[in-house]
Amino acid sequence: MFNITRKSIEWGGETLTLETGKIARQADGAVIATLGETSVLAAVVYEKKPKPGLDFFPLTVHYQEKYYAAGKIPGGFFKREARPTEKETLVSRLIDRPVRPLFVPGFKHETQVICTVLSHDLENDPDIVAMVAASAALTISGAPFRGPIGAVRVGFDGAGNYLLNPKQDEVKDSRLNMVLAGTRGAVMMVESEAYELSEAEMLGAVTFGHKAMQPVIDMIIDMAEECAKEPFDFQPEDNSELYGKVKTLGEAAMREAFRISDKMERHAAVSAARETIIAGLTEEEAEAVGKKGLFKELEAEVVRGDIVKTGRRIDGRDLVTVRPIVSEVGVLNRTHGSALFTRGETQALVVTTLGTGDDEQMIDALEGMYRANFMLHYNFPGYSVGETSRQMGPGRREIGHGKLAWRALQAVLPAPTDFPYTIRIVSEITESNGSSSMATVCGSSLSMMDAGVPLKAPVAGVAMGLILQDDGQFAVLTDILGDEDHLGDMDFKVAGTAAGVTSLQMDIKVAGITEEIMKVALGQAQEARIHILGEMAQALSAGRQEFSAHAPRIETMQIPTDKIREVIGTGGKVIRGIVEESGAKVDINDEGIIKIASSDAAKIERARELIHSIVAEPEEGRIYKGKVVKIMDFGAFVNFFGKKDGLVHVSQMSYERGSNPKDLVKEGQEVWVKLMGFDDRGKVRLSMKVVDQATGKELEKEPAAE
Repeated sequence: MFNITRKSIEWGGETLTLETGKIARQADGAVIATLGETSVLAAVVYEKKPKPGLDFFPLTVHYQEKYYAAGKIPGGFFKREARPTEKETLVSRLIDRPVRPLFVPGFKHETQVICTVLSHDLENDPDIVAMVAASAALTISGAPFRGPIGAVRVGFDGAGNYLLNPKQDEVKDSRLNMVLAGTRGAVMMVESEAYELSEAEMLGAVTFGHKAMQPVIDMIIDMAEECAKEPFDFQPEDNSELYGKVKTLGEAAMREAFRISDKMERHAAVSAARETIIAGLTEEEAEAVGKKGLFKELEAEVVRGDIVKTGRRIDGRDLVTVRPIVSEVGVLNRTHGSALFTRGETQALVVTTLGTGDDEQMIDALEGMYRANFMLHYNFPGYSVGETSRQMGPGRREIGHGKLAWRALQAVLPAPTDFPYTIRIVSEITESNGSSSMATVCGSSLSMMDAGVPLKAPVAGVAMGLILQDDGQFAVLTDILGDEDHLGDMDFKVAGTAAGVTSLQMDIKVAGITEEIMKVALGQAQEARIHILGEMAQALSAGRQEFSAHAPRIETMQIPTDKIREVIGTGGKVIRGIVEESGAKVDINDEGIIKIASSDAAKIERARELIHSIVAEPEEGRIYKGKVVKIMDFGAFVNFFGKKDGLVHVSQMSYERGSNPKDLVKEGQEVWVKLMGFDDRGKVRLSMKVVDQATGKELEKEPAAE
């Protein structure tokens, strides 16, 4: 019934298995990849006829995690998987980015890749498994896919060793978390977060990862030789004749248009050049030119050729110059921290808000529930590029760019024990002409410093581009414009401090780049980053010493874990009482760390006193102010330390012999007592007579008899 093909290799200390022919047999390609006990099903389907009128390749990639894979039931009211989580969106992008450039140019048949996590061992992250499964499924599907690709995760330990596919617990202790994808000959995609690694160490990680993925590529090829479907009969259209006519009609006008440095004026001139071309074509030719992407082809030829030949770019810069930068902080009055970062025609308004533990984000992930105290949200409205747009929730672009900036900044955040605040950053892109994500990194760094966050070091980022000619000549561009990104071959983003790299992301539109090109790009990016950090320092070079008057103050205190229950009380009664009496917010965790938050220092101190009175132990020899709570024939009980009561024996109430306790004190009366010690049963022994009841000071000697 089943025609199963299965391949296995030992890879990174685990067995990697690919299997096809049993599940999802009606898909064009379906492969289950298993690493350890983590399994992902990738299914590929593509239409055999293109949809008419499309001028783009309609590829969609969906990565989805099923909670049953980890033996869990989803949280929430509906108890089923719903909208994609942030991780699902990010992994979908990870798969899409390296496979999209490998489809034969001109292929515009609707194609869909769905990767479903079927089993998760909580050790091997499903993202790498999903990328391998998708690559294998595409390779055997018969689609015009020039793969396969391999994928790998690379870590970096404290001894300077690269780690192949570190387990999820190992990643937490690693100085690097890098995901790569590539073909046999070149790297296609890099996504990473790092803790100030040098450019050489980052390049070494890429080289290590590319070499480590080769056995996976070989295994996919081995599988395809046994079970791949016949290649789809697709021949790209020959548009050379029509393109020649387009070039003759519009090359001169297009070349003049791309000499205009202002973005909006340039786009208007490019539109005019297109109209000139259309005017010289028949109606049928004009319609075909738009659908076949020949306008873009002409624009790319003009821009790319000029840059490689002359070393001059669209806006007149050379290859390595960064556009003018203006950095401003404290631009909004009521926010906790704000910055406006402008680089050329790209601008980010970034705002930092400080919160308490109640503001942490609770995330119900496949690996389990956890809390995040650092959030970065990126918004890209249409007006930033002079266009109208639908107001919707964050899309894949917003989530991806926000996560890239998050990765760049997480390495320099203070430890939660040193800075017990929840941090939320919002980046509003108000203008865009290239690398708004890197503007977000720079603006976020300034905004947090303006809010008083003690960063280990400021962080800056820059986007690099690439023009790669057929003859092997190339030009690496520093701080790319939007048009250079659109018409170029690479988007290579590097962020970090003066000491090293904290994040690296690379996307390639061609069939990969070499180590030589990457080395040049990293070197130029380092020089640009240092320059940008210098420009940022003119506004602010370190975190402010004082918080905004509108920001909460948070102080922490540590209590013994066996006292947690006493502070919380039955049903939370005690901690609610502390909050009501002090007016401060109080949060306590399982380790006994208490966070007390308020914009009023007096309220924080009052909450601290109330908590201290519950958890602290009275000290022998100290004098306390207490209240008489009960009078007996043999003495009086005094509440003197939080909820602690102690007996003042009648002999310790006065130096007069034969005194009656009821003649000496009244219930509710405040008295001064000294803790004399503890009896054999641990009961406290208090004394009133050794303390001056008027001043609370200890008497040096017994008062003289009258």
